[in-house]
Amino acid sequence: MEHIVTHHASSALIDEWKAEERRPFAGWDFSYLNDKWTDEKPPWSYEDLVRAVLRGSSSVLDVGTGGGERLLSLRAALPATVVATEGYPPNLALARQRLAPLGAQVLAAESSLRGRLPVPDAAFDVVLNRHSGLNISEVGRVLRPGGTFLTQQVDGTSLQDLMAAFDSKPKWPWSTLDFYLDLLGSAGLGADLAEEWTGRLIFKSVGALVYYLRAVPWLVDGFSVATHLPYIEQQQARLEQDGQLVFSQKLFVLRAKKAPTP
Repeated sequence: MEHIVTHHASSALIDEWKAEERRPFAGWDFSYLNDKWTDEKPPWSYEDLVRAVLRGSSSVLDVGTGGGERLLSLRAALPATVVATEGYPPNLALARQRLAPLGAQVLAAESSLRGRLPVPDAAFDVVLNRHSGLNISEVGRVLRPGGTFLTQQVDGTSLQDLMAAFDSKPKWPWSTLDFYLDLLGSAGLGADLAEEWTGRLIFKSVGALVYYLRAVPWLVDGFSVATHLPYIEQQQARLEQDGQLVFSQKLFVLRAKKAPTP
């Protein structure tokens, strides 16, 4: 971006960015950005894949449910027993509030590479995980024989061009489809679907980018308008030149089954 000449933003523009910075964000709901960005989608539908694996099941565990948004959108497909986990306290409270009418139990638990799930062995027909921390060995433990695991994940190198624009680097570059595929066998799981996709995340305004970076704080540590103003101004100059801010995102989907009892 050496050809871009950065100008200092007006006080009115800075005030606009600060207003976006203060705007509340709850759960994992980016609907505020609907007309302010283009979030390209992969060729698969996570929701359709979930509906397919839930067919005929009697129980499901959603690991790292966020504010329960996905389970709510899938309520018509849910089995009799629904359990979810969430580790972020504001989202935990929100998920409990939202999912209580469905009869779902929401447990406090961190989702991480080594975190233990607070549920018994072989308790679920289906385990789901969308964009949350993931311990494959725990998935294998809590699945019943013949059960199915389905996850959609953000690749650890996704949006590294966005991070670089703010002098930041990916925190989990090892988090790739190949990394998790290598762990399946030791957890007693075998993949029957594994796909990667690269697409674009396009912001129509710098304010929308500010809102997003505050909502996803692990992309740029300590991000705020005050601390990162020169970087934000550079993105404004880029927007004025190109008409939009385009970054590269990468997702993968993985579906695996636990071997049935012999």
